[in-house]
Amino acid sequence: MIEIQGLKKYFGHIRAVDDVSFSVARGEVLGFLGPNGAGKSTTMKMATGFLAPTAGTARICGFDVQTDPVAAKRKMGYLPEGAPAYPDMTAAAFLDFIAAIRGFDGAERAKRVAAAVERTQLAGILNQSIDTLSKGFKRRVGLAQALLHDPDVLILDEPTDGLDPNQKHEVRNLIRSMAADKAIVISTHILEEVDAICTRAIIIAKGRVLADGTPEALEKRSRWHYAVSFVTDASAIDALQAALGAHAGIGGFERIAGEDGLAMLTAFPRAGMPMLAELGAIARASGIRIDEIREERGRLDEVFRTITTTARAA
Repeated sequence: MIEIQGLKKYFGHIRAVDDVSFSVARGEVLGFLGPNGAGKSTTMKMATGFLAPTAGTARICGFDVQTDPVAAKRKMGYLPEGAPAYPDMTAAAFLDFIAAIRGFDGAERAKRVAAAVERTQLAGILNQSIDTLSKGFKRRVGLAQALLHDPDVLILDEPTDGLDPNQKHEVRNLIRSMAADKAIVISTHILEEVDAICTRAIIIAKGRVLADGTPEALEKRSRWHYAVSFVTDASAIDALQAALGAHAGIGGFERIAGEDGLAMLTAFPRAGMPMLAELGAIARASGIRIDEIREERGRLDEVFRTITTTARAA
């Protein structure tokens, strides 16, 4: 439903986006990740037809956003960076205006606005002018206009930026509820967004796609994948590390001091192989009291830092 092929964007001599390609199918929620200045928002603007590419193409439901922009934009809802809107309008007037632009009239227009307001929980601020709203409510008004025509494709640039934890939870639930019937792209630098709602993630840096996979597949690239963490008395950490050190599959340890006299010892696998059962048996045989043992999934934040830092240094 979203087809991006070879997008490039130059601003003078500055290469903002460099040959970005990806596609998104119905039912996918794609997290488009990158540090500030990586080219995320520029890519989103080209994908939605708000910025002409230097090279490459973007298609929404088969329609080229440059050569058939009206047809493409009928199929998409777009929340731009910063959620721009007319500040002197009330939220109600703005959404009614957007509904009119989308071609709705009469009872259907009122129905569409009411549904978008209910989905984004805006009833309490409808009669306030947009310039008086908090950053979080401005973002929710922007999300409401993107959803208003029930599009097949949603492209959301930082959809939870400025929201408090409860509002973030509500927006994520809303995105999950729509995901099965739509293709959704969420541009963000917030890694918890990927864990919370994304079925797939792309990491971009210096305008190039550096990784593309499910969150689980990306986590497997972390040194924490299959690491085993033990919580025990701080006074027993040396003895536990000595006992575990006999296992040839361990490539290193890390210690973290805890509270109430406890500490955590993490053993990292040398070759990315599971060790939980074997290390658990060694710990039990040592006679050391273990308060907790767990196998780590891997850490997306570490993978993100490694990939983007390497790209920055190149």
